[in-house]
Amino acid sequence: MPDGSPWHYLDTAATAQKPRAVIDAMARALGEDYATVHRGVYTRSANMTLGYEAARRRVARFIGADEGEIVFTRGATEAINLVANSWGNANLKSGDRILLSQLEHHSNIVPWQLLAERTGAVIDVCPLTPDGRIDLDAAERMLTARHRLVALCHVSNVLGSVLDAPRAAALARSVGAKLLLDGCQAAPRLALDMAALGCDFYAFSGHKLYGPTGIGALWARADLLEAMPPWEGGGAMIDSVTFARTTYAPAPQRFEAGTPAITEAIALAAAIAYVEEIGLDHIHAAEQALVRQTREGLAAMKGVTLFGPEDSCGIVSFCVEGVHPHDLGTILDEENVAIRAGHHCAQPLMAHLGVPATARASFGLYSDEADVAALIRGIERTKRIFG
Repeated sequence: MPDGSPWHYLDTAATAQKPRAVIDAMARALGEDYATVHRGVYTRSANMTLGYEAARRRVARFIGADEGEIVFTRGATEAINLVANSWGNANLKSGDRILLSQLEHHSNIVPWQLLAERTGAVIDVCPLTPDGRIDLDAAERMLTARHRLVALCHVSNVLGSVLDAPRAAALARSVGAKLLLDGCQAAPRLALDMAALGCDFYAFSGHKLYGPTGIGALWARADLLEAMPPWEGGGAMIDSVTFARTTYAPAPQRFEAGTPAITEAIALAAAIAYVEEIGLDHIHAAEQALVRQTREGLAAMKGVTLFGPEDSCGIVSFCVEGVHPHDLGTILDEENVAIRAGHHCAQPLMAHLGVPATARASFGLYSDEADVAALIRGIERTKRIFG
C-alpha cells in the first residue's frame, strides 16, 4: 500500500497479479522489440514473428499439446464463443442436446444458449453433489445419443471443486459427444495434459495465469480444428482473396483474423515460464495448505457458512450470517484485504446455493499465511460491527 502497510490480495481467481518478469517481457515487446508479425520481411518483424510463434509453442508444451492445435484468443470467453460459432454452427441442429452443469461460469452458459437459439438445440443441466462437485453419476444417467456436446468447468471459480475430467471425457465419448473444458481456474493450479484429460476442446485465459489481459488460448484436437470453418474474416486468416472467392489459411491461423495480440502472447509465454520455474505442483500444494487454514478458521466462527468441498482448489467461498458479501468486502478493504464479493458470473449456481452472492477468497503463488490471518481478523471485526 502507499503507506507501506501490507496488501492482502485474495482475488486471484478474478485476475492474478503480474510478476516483474511478465511486465518486463511485455515492456520489451512494446518497446525496443516491437514490430508486426507474419507480414514484414525486415529483421525486426521476422524476429517478432519468431517470438510470437515461440509463445504458441510454449503454450502448447504447457498443456501437453502440439503448437498447431493452439489458437490465440482474447481469453477463454472468446475461445468458447469460437467453438460455439464455428464447430457448433457446423455440427448442431434442431433437437440436438448440450449438457452443462449448475456451477458453470456465464461464459460457459451464454454462448451455448445463443447457439441453441440459432440451431434449435436443447440445453440440459447436470446437478451437483452435496459438496459442490459436478455429479458425473447424474451426467451418465442424463446423457443420450442426442447429446452432441458436453461443456464443463475443470475447476469451479466459486467452489474450487475439481472435475474428474477423464471420466467426463469417457462419458461424452460413450454417446458420441464432444467435451469442452473451461480451464480458467485449472491452468494456474494444475499440471495439464490434453491426452490424459481426454477432452476435445480446452479454453483458458492468460490474465488468471499471471499473464496480461487480452490473451488466452483455445486448444482443440487437430482433426476437429482442421474441419472447423472460420468464424471471423479479415487479414492473416486467408490464403487468397478475390471478389469471386476467398480461400482460408490452415488452422490455427484460420481462426486468428486481424493483427494478433502480439505483445500479450509474448508476455503470456513469460508468465508460463515463470510458473513452470516455480512448479505447478509446488503452487498447488501451497495453495491447498492455505485453503485448509482458511476453511478451518472460518469453520470455527459462528454464523459462517462454507461452500464447496473440503479440498477446494485454491478457492474458498463463504457467507457471514447477517452481513451481505458486499458489506464484508468493503470492511475488509479497510483492513487492506481484497476479496471478491458477488455472484462471480455464476448466477445459476447462486440460485442453487440459495444465496444472492458469496464472499470469495482465492489464492495465488504470492499468497501466504499472513493473508489468511488478515482475512480472519477482518471477518471478526466485521462480525463485531454488525453485532
